[in-house]
Amino acid sequence: MHIYEERYLNLKRLRPFLMLPMIGLLLLGLSCEFDMSSFKTDASILKKIIEKGELTVITRNNAHCYYSYRDQEMGFEHDLAKAFAAYLGVELNIRIAEKWEGMIPSLIDGTGDLIAASMTITPKRNRDVLFSNGYMDIQQHLIVHRGNHSIRTIEDLPGHTIHIRRGTSYQERLETLAARIPSLTIVLHEDVPTEELIRQVAEKEIDITVADSNIALLNRRYYPQAVMAGPVADKENLGWAVNPNAHKLLEKINQFFKQIQENGGYEELRNQYYAEVERFDYLDLKIYHRRLATRLPKYQPILMAASREFNFDWRLIAAQMYQESHFRRYARSHAGAYGLMQLTKRTAESFGVTDITDPEQNIYAGVKHLRNLFGYVDIENESDRLSIALAAYNVGQGHLRDAQKLAINLRMDPQKWSSLEKTLPLLRYRQYYNNATYGYCRGTEPVTYVKQIKIYYDILKRQAIA
Repeated sequence: MHIYEERYLNLKRLRPFLMLPMIGLLLLGLSCEFDMSSFKTDASILKKIIEKGELTVITRNNAHCYYSYRDQEMGFEHDLAKAFAAYLGVELNIRIAEKWEGMIPSLIDGTGDLIAASMTITPKRNRDVLFSNGYMDIQQHLIVHRGNHSIRTIEDLPGHTIHIRRGTSYQERLETLAARIPSLTIVLHEDVPTEELIRQVAEKEIDITVADSNIALLNRRYYPQAVMAGPVADKENLGWAVNPNAHKLLEKINQFFKQIQENGGYEELRNQYYAEVERFDYLDLKIYHRRLATRLPKYQPILMAASREFNFDWRLIAAQMYQESHFRRYARSHAGAYGLMQLTKRTAESFGVTDITDPEQNIYAGVKHLRNLFGYVDIENESDRLSIALAAYNVGQGHLRDAQKLAINLRMDPQKWSSLEKTLPLLRYRQYYNNATYGYCRGTEPVTYVKQIKIYYDILKRQAIA
């Protein structure tokens, strides 16, 4: 199993509910109207779920809701649904809807028990289904090309064409706006993912689309040329939908949401997917995308071979290499580290490197060094384990041990990277480093180092699943 391909959410505050796989992004809702008499009048939906031992969740196969990467199930909605299934004491069964408009009919005919597809709660949909309490705030925004300075707010829309997917809350909002915006042309696309329309904006194939804020923020690292302009609507909520007669099931969902929001489990789960979306440097990501096309191919065969030998995903190592050297063979740091993987002379010698700038020797030694560090970290959760190993690659094992001891003193979990993200930066201050075995540490650097690698790695993985 490749390290970091299998990412687990090991949340003590969610236990005994889950130990869940992670990565990812969210999608939006649909709007349909149905004859309410067609709904089954079954007051024992929850009871049947418990008796069957299985919760069937209707969702969509995309990067926001549910997808599989190297045989590992991922997606924010998937992980949240799995936690809810564990809360009920049943297994999770994912039912993929081929089209958005097929989800509510599937819910009505009993094919699924609930819809968890990042669906926006709207008055129109509330006439068709019951919604849970909202679990995430979002806001619709115009999406335009970075070079498009003529569109900033909805007041700039007259005379323009805007592309959206049919059946979404975007359509509802724009059709309302069209009544007061002259010459606004709305082009409706059949079941085209919002990410695809964002890509088309970035490539100047279309001028304008609309996306929820969370989707726009997540996708800008993949399409940095596409930017958020002004809001189209007020803030809204995402929710889970159930059959109008499933009051007991809805009650359980809301109890579950309340519990994980109060104990911090929801926040930690959300951070696994969205904590880094605010971190965005347009110029850095623009350069990164360019380097992936121009510099990475030269070293990719070596990367893949070394990663395979030491049991890592080569994309992870590529992300680390970019963070270290920007794929520059002769890179040299102020601290005396050299080459693609920024090896110190001492480290290079310990791995038998004779030419520190030779790509093959440098890469193999760097990957082996990371593998050794990973082996030294005795932690069950592989995501935390890898983050700590990467931080040790950057700042050394000694400072990581100091950060772990400090975490214990501050009553944090020393085996969780989320704890060390807080304690490492404290080692800059005398009151903390005076009591540390390895002394002063520029602790913000390894934290930033790990964050950046995760961003770069996510972009490379996205290219594989897009």
